[in-house]
Amino acid sequence: MQRTDNVWPMYVSLKKVETQMGRWNSVRWEVDQFVPGNQAAPEGAHLILLELYRDQRGSYRLNLDMDNTMLYIVCDELEDGTWIPAAISADQNVGAGCLEADTPVLNIPMPTAVACWIEAFITKHGEVEISAHRRKHVNRRKNQGPSANLEGRMQ
Repeated sequence: MQRTDNVWPMYVSLKKVETQMGRWNSVRWEVDQFVPGNQAAPEGAHLILLELYRDQRGSYRLNLDMDNTMLYIVCDELEDGTWIPAAISADQNVGAGCLEADTPVLNIPMPTAVACWIEAFITKHGEVEISAHRRKHVNRRKNQGPSANLEGRMQ
């Protein structure tokens, strides 16, 4: 399967790592292999699509502007505790949302080729202005706004 402007198939395999901390055993999952879909499938790997969406361009830009760009691999957890890769995203909000819903997520450093592909996607579809929305009717530094003078209202 070949990549397109907004979809890049990837083979992803995970490995289970068992460690012992003192007398307690611990299990964690890690990405074992992450290979483009046009190459041979590694043993035990799942074909997952890294799909880009126009409405997530702002999040992709934030990710690309970070010192450590990441990809987020969302996993399904089977009843026996095994993790299976289910989706890949370059949007950190997707990863955070899955973690809040107790869905397992692994993050890996974004390969340079994927970063260039995402940059080309953003360039093709246009940059999105990223701004922090502030409550303009409240200026906490000057103690002004609707809730600043509660004592005067109660009289």
